[in-house]
Amino acid sequence: MDRNDAPRAERRRLTHVDRGGRPRMVDVSAKPATARRAIAEAEVVVGAETLSMVIDGGGSKGDVLTVAELAGVMGGKRTSELIPLCHPIALTDLVVSIIPDRVGSCLRIRAEAATIGPTGVEMEAMTAVAVAALTVYDMVKGVERGVEVRNLRLVAKSGGNSGEWHRPADAPWQQDAPRPRPKPGDRIAGRVGRHKPAG
Repeated sequence: MDRNDAPRAERRRLTHVDRGGRPRMVDVSAKPATARRAIAEAEVVVGAETLSMVIDGGGSKGDVLTVAELAGVMGGKRTSELIPLCHPIALTDLVVSIIPDRVGSCLRIRAEAATIGPTGVEMEAMTAVAVAALTVYDMVKGVERGVEVRNLRLVAKSGGNSGEWHRPADAPWQQDAPRPRPKPGDRIAGRVGRHKPAG
């Protein structure tokens, strides 16, 4: 029987809890291995002075953007060790990028994870973003305690029986939303941008 034809109570049952209410890891052994991808994002809201220090690489702990990106990758790779019922997954791709946004006074974090396997990589993408955001906080808390992590969310996923999913377009900060255009010499995710001026 197709999942959509199942009774409502069956469709809405939590997959990580068995009928007796005990937590369980979902059995995916019968699922085919398919190409799967997930994108997650978050933002770290900081003051203008802190943001400038991060962009300039002037923090006492070093290059915040590069360290946070690497931490995100490391965190995403260890998702199954951090989230009890996640399957260990052989990732085929994991990219974490952080873009400073002076207008929004924040750092926009994006992670994209991929695998070829029987289960998805949503949690890996989300964990990578969360760890990157917490690393930013750890590195700037000495100069600003009021930093906030906001809008940690899954943006899109593809692959598996459920196919593609994208966050509705009316939700704020989508993957295809306009991003701040970097200027020549701007630091982008720990690197110096070499973007040509528009026009």
